Amino acid sequence: MPIYDIIYGTVDESTDGVYKSSLEREEESGDVVHLTHLTTPDSIYHLRLGLASMASNPFNTSSPCKWYLWLLWPLTCWFVVIINWIKGRAFISESNSFKNLKVHSWVVPRYKLQYLLPWRKEAINKLIEEAILDADKKGVKGEELNRNGELYIKRNPQLKIKVVDGSSLAMAVVLNSIPKGTTKVLLRGNLNKVAFAIANSLCQRGIEVATINREESMQKLKQELGPQHTSSLIWLVGDGWNEEEQMMAKKGTIFIPFSQFPPKKLREDCFYFTTPAMNWLPRRVMSAWRIAGILHVLEGWNINECGDTIFNIDQVWRASIQHGFHPLDEQIINKS
Repeated sequence: MPIYDIIYGTVDESTDGVYKSSLEREEESGDVVHLTHLTTPDSIYHLRLGLASMASNPFNTSSPCKWYLWLLWPLTCWFVVIINWIKGRAFISESNSFKNLKVHSWVVPRYKLQYLLPWRKEAINKLIEEAILDADKKGVKGEELNRNGELYIKRNPQLKIKVVDGSSLAMAVVLNSIPKGTTKVLLRGNLNKVAFAIANSLCQRGIEVATINREESMQKLKQELGPQHTSSLIWLVGDGWNEEEQMMAKKGTIFIPFSQFPPKKLREDCFYFTTPAMNWLPRRVMSAWRIAGILHVLEGWNINECGDTIFNIDQVWRASIQHGFHPLDEQIINKS
């Protein structure tokens, strides 16, 4: 309390009582939980508990490190130690209200690099499973998982909570981002659940989908990008592709990511879409994976969307529009 309240005797005597009663109040549970994780040590500052000026902007690993982050490196290292050794469970980073829902974001205290280490797989899976069980105990209706969560459903068949990986809405956003009149696209990156579903939908629409496996040579890619394929100016890119392939793309090529991490911008004469996301209120952008969990609860879709399960793409797209989410404006399409 301000020191002048003590000096002039204007202290509100009920302050201590209000404070004590607030501590005794039961923790507020959410209706929807978005489960996410950190990417790099610097990404901690983009959470609400970090720096406000940085938390208001998306974290971009492809952009050069800010000079003041180098000065904060000792503090960053301390955060890494605290998160990995003391915070051994998911924690709430923010809480929002959407219509009549309480939407929470929980952070799994592990970094992207740790997810790629085979010997860390079991420990991370345990952290995620504990977060899902904790949310289920608190009566959460839907949980948005960044990765397929079928494993946790099989391990805990008694769960009342519904696990949603958000793949269907991510696919819908990508499909609706492809310019009208497109006849051919090039698919690059790991061929996962999202990639296969996108390719299947495009083929049903009569759009040719070209893809090249890792085992195939770069010569095959050069042939695919030859002058006879002048219409192949749309690249759908995901994780696990050689980003230097951008240098082989034609001038004016559009790169549309279908993963949660955008490609590095290596070309000044090409266009780069954002990762699958939609607008919610002016200047409020939310990822498609996060929106999907909210839609499942709002619409009362009492099903799990994880593993190989894919929800109706057209239905989830219509629902997102009806609930006030809008496709990103054209100016969001960034040019390097």
